[in-house]
This record gives sequence, C-alpha cells and structure tokens, in this order.
Amino acid sequence: MLTKLASRLRGARIEWPTVALLALTYLAWGAITVFAGALGPWLAVPLLAVVPAQHSSLQHEVITGHHTTSPRLNEALLFPGLGLFVPYRRFRDLHLAHHYDPQLTDPYDDPESNYLDPGVWGRLRRPVRALLACNNTLLGRMLIGPAVGTVRFWLDDIDAFRAGDRGIARAWTAHLAGIVPVALWLAFAGTMPLWQYLLGCYLASSLLRIRTFLEHQAEERVASRSVIIEDRGPLALLFLNNNLHAVHHAKPKLAWYRLPGEYRARREEWLRRNGGYAYRSYGEVFRRYLFARKDPVAHPIWTPPAGRDAEPVA
Repeated sequence: MLTKLASRLRGARIEWPTVALLALTYLAWGAITVFAGALGPWLAVPLLAVVPAQHSSLQHEVITGHHTTSPRLNEALLFPGLGLFVPYRRFRDLHLAHHYDPQLTDPYDDPESNYLDPGVWGRLRRPVRALLACNNTLLGRMLIGPAVGTVRFWLDDIDAFRAGDRGIARAWTAHLAGIVPVALWLAFAGTMPLWQYLLGCYLASSLLRIRTFLEHQAEERVASRSVIIEDRGPLALLFLNNNLHAVHHAKPKLAWYRLPGEYRARREEWLRRNGGYAYRSYGEVFRRYLFARKDPVAHPIWTPPAGRDAEPVA
C-alpha cells in the first residue's frame, strides 16, 4: 500500500520555490552555527530552532512528492540530519501510512495519532495519565511533547526491529550517515556547543508540535477529521501552509505555495467539507488551548475491531 501511495503522491516537475527555500534553510543553518559564539546562546539557540523545524517541513514536502521528479535526488537534497532525532526514511514511511485518511486518529493504524486505546488508558498508572493529560494542552505539548513523542517513537522502533523489521535498521543507518556531515561541520566550522545544538533541536520539535497539536480530531466522518487554520503569518510559512491541513490531505500533490490559493478560491466549500473544524489563526489556538485540553487522551469514539484486543501496558 505504501509503495502505491508514494507513487501516486510523486510530483511531475521541479518546484523551484521549494528548492530555493531548501537552499536558504541550509545557508541559515550554516550561518547560525558559524556565528553562534558571537550571537550568544540566548539568540543563537532560538534562531537555530527555526532551521530544523523548516527542514522537517521541507522533508514533508518531499514525502508527499515534491521538489523534483527523482525520489533519490529528493532524498539526497535532505540527506543532512539537521534535526537529529527522527530518520527521514522512518518519517516517510510513517507519514505515508498516516495519509490513508480512513485510518486517521486510529490509536494503532494511524502512526501519527495522539489518541490512546481507551482500554490502555484505563490501565495506566496515575502519574503516567497525569503526564499524558498535560501533554494534551498546547503548553504541555510544547514543553514535554518532544520528549514524550520521541521516546515513544524510539521504543516503537526498537520493538519493531526486534520483531524482524530490518527496514528500520536501514533507515537508522542512513540517518546516522546523515548526521556525520552535521557533526563534522559543528566540530570544525561551527562555534555552537553541542548542548546548545541539542537544545535548539528540542525547541524545533516544540515548534512543530504547535502544528500537529490539533491537526486531526476524532470524528466518524473522515472529511471532518482534518483541521483548517486560516493563518498567513510566520508559523504558516514555517509549516509550509500545512495549517490548511484539510486541503493538504485532500490534495497532497499540491505544492505548499499553491495551498493558500486553492483554499481562498473555494473557502466555503472546504469549510463545509471538513465540517467547520477551523480556527482563524494560531493566536486563537494559543488563547483557547495553551492551558486547556482540546481532546481526551483516550480516543472518544474508537472501539477495537473484531478479533483485536487492546495492547497490553508495558
């Protein structure tokens, strides 16, 4: 299924705005790491955080078939592992599975779901439940979300590798190779200490979690599961207009710089299609959910399919 979906998503031309933005992202990364000593950590670290976040958004464009017509060239352009924590090939495979919309938000079949099986949730210890409940506020998602999500991702990969999935080993090997030029640059050209770089990568992951915080909701109707955030500010650029997420899921082959035009041309139709699951801006999202939970942790309408029991709690 993933191979067919990847083939369907691949674009048919070089998208020069995306290639240019990728070049600017690498230039910014090089400049920030070289001049970090002069900038000081209070400026260098926040500036750095923007770069791996933008790089991740550009990886997302490649996954959904953009940049050029060559998948190998696309991957080569994103070879350096700027963000450190997640291999590109794992991101690719999991995200393609996520793009099967009938499974959106499923706690097992959607690898990007933030919901848990209600049976698993009910058996968790109170401290773990409190941690996950905090993670379902926007502030919590930004502060502890990168740690919670990354550790969960790593543990799942370890389990899958032990179960015989050798593709995971290949993905991590390629990722570690991509970290080598990053490490060499930081060691010989950069002036940023390792702890600052790691903190910048963590903050980059925090920024990305603003986007993923409410991208999807638990709804019976598939088209109503993906959000629209009518934001045109810096976060929209950082996320490459994936704030118009319902449009992206419906038209994944549409380049990021064409999403706003598509949405404006058919705004009322898109809002009807996704059941009005929309916000005016990220400012509204922050006002409503910085300290408040938008969703329960346990999936509110999910039930195990026939023949499947809830996963045991480790």
